[in-house]
This record gives sequence, structure tokens and C-alpha cells, in this order.
Amino acid sequence: MEMDVRSIFRLWIPLAAGLVVLGWAYQAAPGSRGPVRLLGLLLGAIGLAGVILARHTLGNSFSAIPKATALVTTGIYSRIRNPIYLSGMVFLLGIVLILRRPELLLIIVLLIPVQIFRARREAAVLEAKFGDAYREYRKGTWF
Repeated sequence: MEMDVRSIFRLWIPLAAGLVVLGWAYQAAPGSRGPVRLLGLLLGAIGLAGVILARHTLGNSFSAIPKATALVTTGIYSRIRNPIYLSGMVFLLGIVLILRRPELLLIIVLLIPVQIFRARREAAVLEAKFGDAYREYRKGTWF
């Protein structure tokens, strides 16, 4: 993989930041490092990997605001329409489990409708641009 400025911001900085957060949470959390914390670490790592994989797959099609530059249907996007949102939630769930702070689940509960709203806005933009191709893609994918 060629190292360019975009890949640094798209992949390496989010990966480093995610690993720092996971490592900090795992080290700083009070209590023993039992199965719940290990499950949290596993979920956090899976969520982080999903975000990074999805960002890599999107390439230059990634944007913070919905716009339809290309209909990406390969890789993780061949199964899940919004893997960044889903993986981000898995990452956060992992952090909550690592920290053993069930009250932080409220953050996830509040973010779920936000992510659904964002996914619907993106779907409308993609459907307007790609029409039947996007509708067909939706039939074979989840969220």
C-alpha cells in the first residue's frame, strides 16, 4: 500500500487513536482483568478493525457529509451498508465493558438514533444518485 497523506489521515491516525483509547481504557480501568474486560477489549478491537477496514474500502469516497461520489459495494460493504457506524458502536460497547461503567451505555443508546438518522440521509443521497443500482444493493445488505 502506497503511503500518502490521505492514507495517513484515513487509516493510520484513526488506527493509532483507537489503539491508544483501547490501551488507555484497558490499563486505567479499575478492578481485575477478568472475562468482562477481555470481552470489552475483543469487541473494541473488532470495532476498531471494522472502522479501519471500512474507511480503507471507501477510499476517496469517504466524506463527513452525505455525498454520492461512488457506489461502493465491495469488501465489508458487500454485506453491510454502514459498517463505520456499526463498527463504531461495537468499539464503544467494548470501551464500556472495559471500563465496567454500565451507565455509559446511555451514550450508545443516544447514538443509535443519530446513526440511524445519518444512515437514512446517506441512503436518500445514494438512491437519488444511483437509483435502481442502489435499491438492488440495499436488498442484499444489512443496515
